[in-house]
This record gives sequence, structure tokens and C-alpha cells, in this order.
Amino acid sequence: MELSVIVPVYKEEATVPEFLRRVRPILQKSVGDFEIIFCLDPSPDRTQEIILEARKSDPSIKLLAFSRRFGQPMATLGGLQYCRGDAAVVIDVDLQDPPELITEMVAKWKEGYDVVMAQRRTRTGEPWVKRLMATMGYRVINKIANVEIPPNTGDFRLMSRRIIDEINRLKECHGFLRGMVALVGFRQTLVPFDRPARFAGATNYNRFFGSLIIGFNGIFCFSTYALSLCTQIGFLIAGISFLVALIYFSMKLAGVPFPIGNPTIVILILFLGGVQLISTGILGEYIGRIYEEVKQRPKFIVERAVGFDP
Repeated sequence: MELSVIVPVYKEEATVPEFLRRVRPILQKSVGDFEIIFCLDPSPDRTQEIILEARKSDPSIKLLAFSRRFGQPMATLGGLQYCRGDAAVVIDVDLQDPPELITEMVAKWKEGYDVVMAQRRTRTGEPWVKRLMATMGYRVINKIANVEIPPNTGDFRLMSRRIIDEINRLKECHGFLRGMVALVGFRQTLVPFDRPARFAGATNYNRFFGSLIIGFNGIFCFSTYALSLCTQIGFLIAGISFLVALIYFSMKLAGVPFPIGNPTIVILILFLGGVQLISTGILGEYIGRIYEEVKQRPKFIVERAVGFDP
């Protein structure tokens, strides 16, 4: 029984040594046979050199170096395609995902669960805006999407081999792992934990726009509700306009004076223009994702694979 640990990295020279110091004893105690796959977007620092130096004394450490920066979601999918374990754990290197939780995940896996997700009880060091966006985002996605994603769960999770194989079969290019795992299904469970602050350095992830993109992927890639909402708003506005026209007509017939002037026209034009632009933007989000899927470009390109069989 082998466990693969998939670690997306970018500019993490300060955290890699401490991550390895903490994770290797846990893996040796939990499973014995394991591989640690660092999935590296090209970094301007010494992250790659540190990983290769550590591999000299530990052949279980492996490296996937990509030809350019493809981003964390694609780096994770690359690790899933290259891993050979009976199960895989996706974990961040910054130690906000405690490696000690792997022991409990492995125990749940041995009980028969195919997916073991780490669920955050607290989020130390995260601003209130990020926490609010996360809370609202999970509620919206679970309300309208075709899949259900447990709140406060990130990519930190254990997946069995059959989950990995099914995810590798999916051709979707957005890399929204939480949605893809929910789409695959099988037996899933949660392991709660308190998320600590980063061990060192600052995050390379844009908290606001990154969270926004993830939320949009959850909405637009797993639901057509936004399109239905545009239709509903269109019918609602048409109904309101018909009602207003009927009221104006009735007042005219009754001889009741009523003001019609520039403010009314400006408000109506701006309101209808805003609705049309929002609807066009929603259509653009879907069309853009169709465009990306149709091209079928590779999700990532590996420049260097160290430690893997030919």
C-alpha cells in the first residue's frame, strides 16, 4: 500500500525544508511506502534547488517542473496524473495544512472512504473579507450548483486510486478540484481541524481575485442557473414595464396628470443597460469556458520530471 503526497509549490524556498522535516516521519509511521511529489511552477528563488538537494538523501522525493507557470490547480492535476500510489494526499507546503492530519486521513481511508476532506473550523491569519467571501461562496455554490461541496474545505484531502483515475479521465480544463471530486462521488467524509497561519513568508495567492475565480468556476462550471436567472430577470422586467405602461395608460384615460420627464427616462435606461451588460457578461463567462474546452490544449506541460519511471 503506497501513498502519494502531492505538493504544489511556487516561490516556497523558506517552507520546503520545514515541510519535509514534519511530513516524512508522519508518512513513515502511517504508511511506510510513500512518494512526495513536488509540482513546481518555475520559481525565481531556490525552491527547485532545495527540492533536488533533499532528493539526494531521500529518493521518495520527486519533482515535476513545468515549462511555465500554469497555476496551482493545474499543478495539482499534474501531480494526480503522475502519482502511482493507492491513494494521494493533496497538501499545501506552507504548513497551513497540518501534515499531522494525514495520519487521521489514512485511518479513514482504511475504513473504506474514498475521499477524506479536511474541514477548517478556524482560519488563523486570514482577513475577515476572505472569510466572508468563503462563507458566502460555499452557500451560493451549494444552492445553485449540480454538486454539493462541504463548506470550509479546500484542496487538502486524501483520494483513493479510483477517485484519482476518474478525475484523470475528466477533460475539464478549469482545474476546480473540489467540484471535480464532488462530481465523481463515492464514499466521502470530513476531518475537522483548526487552520494555523503560514509557517514563513507571504502567500503567492491573490486572496480576493483568486477566491473570486474559484467561486466563478464553481458556479459556471457546475451549474446553468445563472443563465436561467437572466431569463427570469428578463421576464420580470418585461412584466414590470407592461404594468407601468398599463398604469400610465389608465391614468391618461382618467385624466390624471402625471410627470414624465428626463429623470424617469435616465433611470430606466441605466437600469435596463445594467441588466443587459450583466446578462451579456454571464453569457460571456459560459462562452469563454466553452472556448477553452473546445481548444483542448494541454492543462500543463512538464519540462522536467525527476524520480519517475520512464
